[in-house]
Amino acid sequence: MNAKKIAAVTGILLVLFFVISQPGQSAAMVHNILGMLQDAAESLIAFVSNVVNG
Repeated sequence: MNAKKIAAVTGILLVLFFVISQPGQSAAMVHNILGMLQDAAESLIAFVSNVVNG
């Protein structure tokens, strides 16, 4: 295995361990990440709208 595959497998295993051992905190973290992505998307849309209309 090369280093990329080892890092990917290790990352996936860590995520699975965290989800299995602490599902409530995992769900809260995913909710926070999705909220940040939504805020970023809304900001980008507002920027593009101001560039096009302004």
